[in-house]
Amino acid sequence: LNEQRLAELERISAMTRDEAKDELLKMVESDARQDMARITRQVEADIKQEADRKAREIIVMAMQRVASDQVSETVVSAVPLPSDDMKGRIIGRQGRNIRAFENATGVDVIVDDTPEAIILSGFDPVRREVARLAMSRLITDGRIHPARIEKLVIKAREEVDQAIKEAGEQAIYDAGVRRLHPEIIKLLGRLQYRTSYGQNQREHAVEASRLAVIIANEVGADVEVSREGALLHDIGKAVDHEVEGPHAVIGADIAKRYGVSAKVVNCIASHHHEVEQECLEAVIVEVADAISGARPGARRESLENYVKRIKALEEVAHSFKGVEEAFAIQAGREVRIIVRPEEVDDYEAIKMSKDIARQVEENLQYPGQIKVTVIRETRAVDYAK
Repeated sequence: LNEQRLAELERISAMTRDEAKDELLKMVESDARQDMARITRQVEADIKQEADRKAREIIVMAMQRVASDQVSETVVSAVPLPSDDMKGRIIGRQGRNIRAFENATGVDVIVDDTPEAIILSGFDPVRREVARLAMSRLITDGRIHPARIEKLVIKAREEVDQAIKEAGEQAIYDAGVRRLHPEIIKLLGRLQYRTSYGQNQREHAVEASRLAVIIANEVGADVEVSREGALLHDIGKAVDHEVEGPHAVIGADIAKRYGVSAKVVNCIASHHHEVEQECLEAVIVEVADAISGARPGARRESLENYVKRIKALEEVAHSFKGVEEAFAIQAGREVRIIVRPEEVDDYEAIKMSKDIARQVEENLQYPGQIKVTVIRETRAVDYAK
């Protein structure tokens, strides 16, 4: 009976039993594939939504757990005076003391009607701190003349060098990093006197390191690599302008030279995408850097633009042969160039001032006019015995 029914079904459908079975399997397979694709798309959408939510949760938690002050730098320092009578002694006869101080430090001394205080103005925080310490010592000592000024400025520089070392040691302590080369610690300390859009770079490095640790813990990355990479990511900014190239690449070269691990070197080199990111920790360092720099109040663009303009002015002067020092003063309205007298004679000094002025006109954009002063001083020293 079953055979008769099957034969009748085959006649009506014009298909054999095996053909009907294959057709049914194809229909079931097609339906299953459609259901599987629909479920897969839904699962992918749910995973992406959950990943976005989790990422926001990790970042917000990291930002909340890192309590940071809003950091901004100024370009002036006030030095208190015991009385306004001291202002005349600081200026000196025909202004010789104030000129000697400005030439030695590269910082403007502003003596105005501010009661019992003088103002030190300069875009470079290291110079300004040296000037502040030297001026405070001069006021306390009471002996104010060019020779004494030079001696105390040298001593102030030594004190600032010691403060830089201590600032670096404090940075690695705050971040929880151990076993760094002394030269790298010194570079970290120099970041105390460096800013980016008004944000203190040592504080930024410590803050980024703390953020990186929290994020690394949440996503299962190497915590120590993230910690060290974020702390050192901007050490290239501590190097003087004589070293050319992007600060990330400069910093990575320095770190490699002093024995930092390859993963940490990649974190430093790749945080602005100059090189490819080779590990998860490098991505974490980039994220921590962005969070620290982008929070409201962390940075102020106008100061950075001002500093870049002043530095560019000094770099133009330094590009000439025979220049020993170059200081941009008066908020960039004047640049004073001290030349080596054995290399530049009086006539060449006159020509140099004109050449520097011409190069400034051609290469820089600035409001108003800039005074270019070339100073050539010859000293003869001997001792009576």
